[in-house]
Amino acid sequence: MSSAVVPLKQKGQVCLSACKTYAFEEVHAALREQLDALHVEELLFPGCRVVIKPNLVIRSKPEEGVITHPAVVAAVAVELLERGAGHVTVAESPGGPYTPPLLRAIYEAGGYTELAQTYGFSLNFDCSYGSLEAPQGQRCKRFDVIQPVLEADLLVDIAKLKTHGMMGLSAAVKNLFGCVPGLMKPELHCRFPEREAFGEMVADLCCALKPALCVVDGIVGMEGNGPTGGKPRLVGALAASRDPFALDMVCASLVHQNPVHVPYLRAGMKRGVCPESLDELSLWGVPVQSLAVSDFIQPESCSVNFLDWLPKFLRPLAEKVATPVPKIQTNHCVGCGKCAESCPQHTIRIAGGHAVIDYRKCIRCYCCHEMCPKHVIDIKRFRLFRF
Repeated sequence: MSSAVVPLKQKGQVCLSACKTYAFEEVHAALREQLDALHVEELLFPGCRVVIKPNLVIRSKPEEGVITHPAVVAAVAVELLERGAGHVTVAESPGGPYTPPLLRAIYEAGGYTELAQTYGFSLNFDCSYGSLEAPQGQRCKRFDVIQPVLEADLLVDIAKLKTHGMMGLSAAVKNLFGCVPGLMKPELHCRFPEREAFGEMVADLCCALKPALCVVDGIVGMEGNGPTGGKPRLVGALAASRDPFALDMVCASLVHQNPVHVPYLRAGMKRGVCPESLDELSLWGVPVQSLAVSDFIQPESCSVNFLDWLPKFLRPLAEKVATPVPKIQTNHCVGCGKCAESCPQHTIRIAGGHAVIDYRKCIRCYCCHEMCPKHVIDIKRFRLFRF
């Protein structure tokens, strides 16, 4: 690495490397250096059971920029096994029903089945779950979490760098929401429909799960209306840390977002688990500015800044009008029902062969947009507020 590398401190350690291809040798070399710098061997012991939680939100091919690329997961798995892990398993609960057939289809489409056989890690098909207590939680004191995560000696969080319709950013902290089993995710959306409350709940979950190692696949990220309906964008970055909040501070800067505007990072700052600026981090590797993408397209659902200038009594009405809504491309909708299945408020029905939204009950969580396999649900803002 460069001689300008800054030594790591105990807290807020983040490694950032330039990597513009998913060639396994290049990805593996970059991650090996990062895991050396993070002293990951301190976390391992003989027989250690490691669970890797990637982002496999829907069935998707790696080149579409939706899921964590399998080469990144395979490289981390190889490093952990070589450093003494007893067993490494990839486990995920995607959107929709949590079933072995769905997992098998998602692993296969994403290239995980082949690489698991090649590099010696396992794929989870156990769809049981249990309870995780969160005594320090400020919004949620208990979560249902998939069983492999509960049984792991070490949880490794490998996220995809993406924009997100509700949270603005999807990276290490937000990726852990996938530990909640299947259709229990919409229940949490229903309990916490507002961005601020949902962000606090996500922060509660991250603090309760305590991932030991976090990696973000930012080689190709997703911009625009992520986390599934945006467009792939080359960023050329791999980032790793033992601190998910610190890592996401760097990720926000890579995609030209103000971390204070990301609800779960703001929640972390308020409770003292998230740094308030990059100056508080110990950065190793290349400078953040060298990989930051200044014209990264943000989700259409980003908050409208002018609301802060309005009198307080006008803000609720203005925010309701300004907040984007999901819009179905009726001519292209195939009526598969995935949107209705994932809607926490049950505001969507299938009529006349396509989906119909009852906007009177819509909470703007964008689960329908996220889970549409055909990507025919857009996020649309009232024309006056587009910018």
